[in-house]
Amino acid sequence: MNIINQCNEENYEPFLKKVLKQTYKTMNVPKKKVVNVVLVTDEYMRELNRTYRNKDDVTDVLTFPSDVEEELGDIFIALHVALSQARGYGHTFKRELAFLTVHGFLHALGYDHDTKEKEHIMFTLQDQILNKLKMFR
Repeated sequence: MNIINQCNEENYEPFLKKVLKQTYKTMNVPKKKVVNVVLVTDEYMRELNRTYRNKDDVTDVLTFPSDVEEELGDIFIALHVALSQARGYGHTFKRELAFLTVHGFLHALGYDHDTKEKEHIMFTLQDQILNKLKMFR
């Protein structure tokens, strides 16, 4: 697992590694499968969203699953969006950062929430992982 902080803010690497370790364990994913978590600015996220989704806005998290056997993919998280959402939802920034990391990881594994059934499965898994981390709403 690799953590890349392009925002030059606080070091979130120890916290994110803890979140990722629990996610690997819960989802029974071999640790040899590499995931990259990249913390980005709003501007960079807008650029990614525009380039890959044809949407000219900022989103909280984007995941790009990998076709390479040893890799899960790349998870991009807009750090300031996460902070804003944490305030809006009334929980801690770390809880929001953990949620977005787990959410992106599950997308890298192929989970989605584009139907009610799939949403239920994905969100149940997210809650299980976050509860194990004691990251409650």
